[in-house]
Amino acid sequence: MKNILVYCGSSTGFNEIYKNTAVAAGKTLAQAQKTLVYGAGTVGIMGIIADAVLENGGSVIGIIPSFMEKWEVQHNGLTELHVVETMHERKQLMAELSDAVIALPGGWGTMDELFEILTWKQLSLHQMPVGLLNTNGFYDPLLAMIDKMVDEGFLKPVNRDMLLVDDNFDSLLNRLEQAAYPDFPVGKWIDKA
Repeated sequence: MKNILVYCGSSTGFNEIYKNTAVAAGKTLAQAQKTLVYGAGTVGIMGIIADAVLENGGSVIGIIPSFMEKWEVQHNGLTELHVVETMHERKQLMAELSDAVIALPGGWGTMDELFEILTWKQLSLHQMPVGLLNTNGFYDPLLAMIDKMVDEGFLKPVNRDMLLVDDNFDSLLNRLEQAAYPDFPVGKWIDKA
């Protein structure tokens, strides 16, 4: 497991803990000789984790859609930068270049990316382990909703278990390295009437 895809906010949030967590996560990735794969931004938690990896001698691969270049949010000091045409191409390439996924706190984009990569896993389009860093209990309400999906019969427990959750980045990274998942045959998640 070399390349770690991180989904995270283009904002820093109001609590300093999110910034501090991103700095610590970047340092951990660099020290563990893991390459950060992310959305190539300089803003928010995205920029903080990328800078922390780079400042600690690590490598960072960024992928950004061309229409965002005009917003001047693109990080120009990355080890490798890919410019693509669409958000879909961005997400596809990020996944193709990665060995594991971790979502830090974020907004719409982070939720979109997290649920899409989980859906792709359920459809057996990849076998990467997927982790959720629950910093400061940020994801507690989302996790309650996911459990509600299981309780109400819209998500199978085996698919719920695809998402590893931890409140410590180092521990989560270790769990992802140790993760072993069964194949999820296409159609197994469908209840046929």
